[in-house]
Amino acid sequence: MFRIGTVNIDTSHAPSFAEILLKGDTARYTAIYNDGFRADEEVNAFMERFGVKERYTDLAEMAKNVDIAFIQSCNWDRHIELSMPFIEAGVPVFIDKPLVGNLKDCKVLEQLAAEGKVILGTSAMRYTYERDSFFAVPEEQRGKILHVSTTVGVDEFNYAIHSVESILGFLKGDTALSCRHLGSSMVEDVPQDSYFVKFQSGATACYHICMKGWQPSTAVVMTQKTGFVYKLDVNKLYEAMLKHVCAWLKGEPNDMVSLPEMTMAVKIMLAGKKSKENGGCEVALQDLRDDDPGFDGYAFEEFYAESQRPKK
Repeated sequence: MFRIGTVNIDTSHAPSFAEILLKGDTARYTAIYNDGFRADEEVNAFMERFGVKERYTDLAEMAKNVDIAFIQSCNWDRHIELSMPFIEAGVPVFIDKPLVGNLKDCKVLEQLAAEGKVILGTSAMRYTYERDSFFAVPEEQRGKILHVSTTVGVDEFNYAIHSVESILGFLKGDTALSCRHLGSSMVEDVPQDSYFVKFQSGATACYHICMKGWQPSTAVVMTQKTGFVYKLDVNKLYEAMLKHVCAWLKGEPNDMVSLPEMTMAVKIMLAGKKSKENGGCEVALQDLRDDDPGFDGYAFEEFYAESQRPKK
């Protein structure tokens, strides 16, 4: 049984993952570290619910007693900081989405991976059963992908990155070249943003973000021969991904993607952000700069923590 140490149980992912893992016999959450906004009573309740025996206040000490760390802080600007004690100890890390929020951090993780450090992640949208069903159709029948269009809700990055991850799940192995903000719309008090992505293969993609409220995640895949329409089953997203994580732990075939493939999703969204801020011009991913504004993880953590507090 592989031992998972979770670092900050900010979002619903930690309990959802733990619940799914209890149904199998590969891995369990066995240790927890928390310096986020969750109160002690929430941590204690999590430990009792999932049989977590150990709580640590030192990540380096925790690294001695786990087989993999799940970095689940909602503040993506702390993901590298929280990962480093494990990476330095040679312990693999799984970094929950969003991986990071700026180009500098992308480069740090890419360098660590190039040095042989094991970093897994990130969004469950990469690994859906719907994606599996698409690739289960032989290419000579389905044709090569021409275009993928996805929709998602909630916000511009924390949740919206699911939509980009979904695109990359279908266009696995391809390389994104550029992103352009197509425009915004507003119906009553609900705003929406649309973006256009070009890939090295010649394929393209669009992702559309409803900026107010949750929306079902959808994907439309157009190929040379036909089209596929998916409404992604949110009840099975984490299960589909965790199967690949568990397979990786056991040394079995899996679809866990490389670090450069993970940072590609962040870079697409950074290019889209830069395009929107500059009137919709096309922004090449290779032209992104270290000093380009990123997505603020600390601001999001403050917002998210407030949204989780009981309403008076």
